[in-house]
Amino acid sequence: MSSVNLIIMLIIGSMEAVDVFDLIERMAALIRSEERKKCAELGLQPVHLQVLDYLSRCNRYSDTPAALTNYLGMTRGTVSQTVLLLVKKGYVKKIADKADRRVVHLSLLPEGETILKQARPSDLFKRASLIFKENAFVNHEIIFIEALTSLQKANRSQSFGLCRTCQHFTRLATGFHCGLTQESLSYSDSEKICQEHSIL
Repeated sequence: MSSVNLIIMLIIGSMEAVDVFDLIERMAALIRSEERKKCAELGLQPVHLQVLDYLSRCNRYSDTPAALTNYLGMTRGTVSQTVLLLVKKGYVKKIADKADRRVVHLSLLPEGETILKQARPSDLFKRASLIFKENAFVNHEIIFIEALTSLQKANRSQSFGLCRTCQHFTRLATGFHCGLTQESLSYSDSEKICQEHSIL
């Protein structure tokens, strides 16, 4: 048995004595620490990476500055300045909405996708994710989803979940459909996060 597996088994054995919130908080701190290191190497601030990451994962209902502001939980001014800088660097593009010229959509440019790939979590986190599989943690994803859902409900914040997990998402013989907007959805839309997501 490897030392990592031994540590995992010891943690599982004493799980009753461990505060789950403390574990989640520590994991988040490690992720943020790794993020800061990567950002420093690339000449970015963590907020720049968070914006790029969000834009790589949001669907067409959620690619606006307002949705981005809501997702990040930051002020409009901070998000606006961050987006301006990323546009200037050639990582993000602003596109006026075809139906409503007052609405602006944001999208990643190829340079933004490249920098995001370089900044993604290192092998450390890939190895950590394998621990769940190797040690047969039962339904670990469900446990984390339920914990996150409870926190979001308590905080009255939007879930920003995957489109295909929303109560408004419908599979039809002709494809996918959103019951809220009454619009057809592409496969790509269904696999991305949405600000209109509603938990079942």
